[in-house]
Amino acid sequence: MSRLRAALPLVLLVIAGVALFASGALDQLHPEQLVQHQDQLRAQVADSPWLSRLAFIGLLTLAMSTGVPGTVLIIMAGGFVFGTLEGTAYASVGLTLGTLILFLASRYAFGTGSRHPPAFVDRIHHGFERHPVAYTLFLRFVPVAPFGLITVCLAWLRCPLWLFLGASWLGGTVSLIFETSIGAGLGEALARTHGRFDTSILLQPQILLSLGCIALLALLPLVIERVWRGLRQRRGVE
Repeated sequence: MSRLRAALPLVLLVIAGVALFASGALDQLHPEQLVQHQDQLRAQVADSPWLSRLAFIGLLTLAMSTGVPGTVLIIMAGGFVFGTLEGTAYASVGLTLGTLILFLASRYAFGTGSRHPPAFVDRIHHGFERHPVAYTLFLRFVPVAPFGLITVCLAWLRCPLWLFLGASWLGGTVSLIFETSIGAGLGEALARTHGRFDTSILLQPQILLSLGCIALLALLPLVIERVWRGLRQRRGVE
């Protein structure tokens, strides 16, 4: 009974994530939907500036805390509606709050972490024990796995709260800047074309640069692995 009570917050988050995904709310944030309803969205933001911003932060917090797929659509929508600077700031708050909720619920559910960890957690356990600060920052800055999965893994590893928050905020904000810029670039391009959407919009410099940076982040683990393997082989020869 005590284990079930400990797992209850995490179970409720999973249920909330399933409900959010099944509701189709994230489908309304698809770029095509944003384009079709852009005038209505901007009017709502103008009429209720604070409520719209709090709603955006709340939605992203819920999505991040449940680990539901499609959070990038929310982040891009923030850039589309609020611009790069504001969108990144609000998304950073939602991301930090959401990951904190998931982290605390997971750590409470796992207890002391004395049970045998999942395979992915066990794989990163030794590196975390030897260099906890460097390893946590690496996991947050380099997209080796989905953001929510890394959060659960760090909770199982009993990562200190201050380290988790700092690394999540820094590492998450790096990705947020590029993802929000894509949404903002889409909005600026549509303003120049008077709301007409075509494939040429995706070739705007701001969008291409952001996509390129995200691609580089995705390739970074492979580059690091190659370099690390080369160093180990060189030391073995010497």
